[in-house]
Amino acid sequence: MTDAARKRDERIRAFVALELEARAREAIGSLQARFRGASGLRLVRPEGVHLTLRFLGSSAPAQLEALAPRLAAAAEACPPFEARLAGLGTFPERGAPGVLWLGVELPPPALELQRACERAARASGFAEEGRAFAPHLTLGRWRERAKRPALERVELGPTRIDRLVLFRSETRSEGAVYTPLRRFPLGARG
Repeated sequence: MTDAARKRDERIRAFVALELEARAREAIGSLQARFRGASGLRLVRPEGVHLTLRFLGSSAPAQLEALAPRLAAAAEACPPFEARLAGLGTFPERGAPGVLWLGVELPPPALELQRACERAARASGFAEEGRAFAPHLTLGRWRERAKRPALERVELGPTRIDRLVLFRSETRSEGAVYTPLRRFPLGARG
């Protein structure tokens, strides 16, 4: 197999997400500091926190190339917006927690953007997402069985969102690393 053929066949773990502004990531970092030392909880680096709209998983480069113009069109159709960051929770809802999350309240155009990303993924050869969209930001994951923490009401306020991003995800010794492959400005029509 040639190098070009090998590169063409290389799989990329990918997802589509919304990036947060720096001010929101700083506030999230301060919130996460409250959970440092929680038994078995591995916190996500604040710079890696994002709102996933569509997880793609192991993807062929050709699929991602086919997806890019569809994502660009979806982003163009959605104006920049404000999302409200509020509420803490865990997944699953019962039993030992696996994920600590921060809630995200999205306006109707953002929810339509998520649906457009789902349609774009299916049109590009990805299987239909089996779970309903639940907007949240993952703050941390438990590596082992732990007691469910007492969670307070959290209100971080609004954050402006103005771009959609196609990310590559890689697992490294320091944790997950997310690399933007393509950025698509929201509402970027003509």
